[in-house]
Amino acid sequence: MQSPPAKLPASRRLKLLTYNVHSCIGTDRRLAPERIAEVIAAEKPDIIGLQELDVGRRRTGGVDQAHAIAEILKMQHHFHAALDVEEERYGDAILTALPAELVKAGPLPSVGEQRGALWIEIEAGEKRLQVFNTHLGLRRVDRMRQAEVLLGPEWLGSDRVTGHPVVLLGDFNSIPSSPPYKRLAGALTDVRNIVAGQLRPTFPSRFPLLRLDHVFVSKDVAVADVEVISTPLAKLASDHLPLIATIEI
Repeated sequence: MQSPPAKLPASRRLKLLTYNVHSCIGTDRRLAPERIAEVIAAEKPDIIGLQELDVGRRRTGGVDQAHAIAEILKMQHHFHAALDVEEERYGDAILTALPAELVKAGPLPSVGEQRGALWIEIEAGEKRLQVFNTHLGLRRVDRMRQAEVLLGPEWLGSDRVTGHPVVLLGDFNSIPSSPPYKRLAGALTDVRNIVAGQLRPTFPSRFPLLRLDHVFVSKDVAVADVEVISTPLAKLASDHLPLIATIEI
């Protein structure tokens, strides 16, 4: 008697969101971390990459914005301070309610304003998803060096990444015609290129002109949907719009 065919493992669908929150200061100049959380909560993402968060800074009332947003969303968070001066910190975070482990948080080569990256590993069924969040610099020469380092052995080129699905998201300060973007898009897949039709840019939020925020995935990650969130609240909450991608691994 012939044995039944082996069952393929079920795919896992996840929603990813990347969002430059501009220190939670909106286009109306109002400081409101809870408004950022409301924009995010409406989309019900599983994994969130945030950039430009203030932690303990006088200019934004000393609030730990990463913790405040995570508390509202009932998620754990991992924060990396690209800037750390005395008690004041400024940087990026990854939020999720899934089982996750911080692998690495550290600086990227920068001139002027320091930039960094954050890497966590998330349990998603039988797979361990490698998630990287970053915010690249304003100078193209810095962005090229930062992209090379991200793709190198300390980050995405690490042995720990080999054989696992990968997501790289963030504010890359790079439009699709720029060399830093092309370098990253040559190694990974921009989720926008998988879906039909043109999506609106993400910056500035009120009248978007530039595609600066991106989600890149490895070839073993299927992309089901991609959307730029442009609700009235999103246009007020930050100077960037959130970019959301639904993937299957």
